[in-house]
Amino acid sequence: MFVTVNLKKILKTSAFAAALAVSVIMLGHPAIMAAYAGYSMRRVPVYSVETEKRQICLTFDAAWGADKTAGIVEILKKNGISATFFLTGFWIDKFPEEVKLLDEAGIEIGNHSENHPDMAKLSAGQIKEELESVNRKLKALTGKDVKYFRPPFGSYNDRLISTAESMGLTVVQWDVDSLDWKDTKSSTIVNRVISKVKNGSILLFHNNSECVLDAVGIIIPLLKNKGYTFATVGETVYGENYYIDHTGRQRPNI
Repeated sequence: MFVTVNLKKILKTSAFAAALAVSVIMLGHPAIMAAYAGYSMRRVPVYSVETEKRQICLTFDAAWGADKTAGIVEILKKNGISATFFLTGFWIDKFPEEVKLLDEAGIEIGNHSENHPDMAKLSAGQIKEELESVNRKLKALTGKDVKYFRPPFGSYNDRLISTAESMGLTVVQWDVDSLDWKDTKSSTIVNRVISKVKNGSILLFHNNSECVLDAVGIIIPLLKNKGYTFATVGETVYGENYYIDHTGRQRPNI
């Protein structure tokens, strides 16, 4: 019995298989992908964190209004947990006592820009001015250095991430959006959040949305009953020896 061999076809198939194998390996580890010669990959902020811990992070963006801030602090105290607030510079100027309240309550404070612009449209110099201004104000009020930054509107590009990181800031987004600024029914917010949470999730709320007190007051006990614990951004994200995959999931290097 004779078998006819198409050598050209075999070589093509082998080359394809080898290329596919390399692609699979590299796609499985973005750190390797980025290191590959000639390969360019868009930079991504931290959206969530890979962890075996049943741990999540509550975050609140503060740009307009403050009448519900003390109520949020009380809910956090009542439940024995902390959270992270991202503050704009003009909010800090208008509500310095609330900034001190957050700090004294042990709540972590991050940078949310000075003027809440679309920072992906700014130059590196303009980005630096926005971030430095908030850092200075928070240092003056709390005596603490800022380590985390959330872009307004969630808008970012490589320039923004690189500039923030050059200033010692980790860029943090979210993987669970409560859409509390949009909805006027706390039940809708609660159902949305509960259905999306997983280990290492970062939840987004706004400090002065209409239903934030009702929604957060319900969500925290429900998630506790599901076995989740709560931590700040600083207690959640990895500070070293990690990579961020294409979905924004921060993962430890193994």
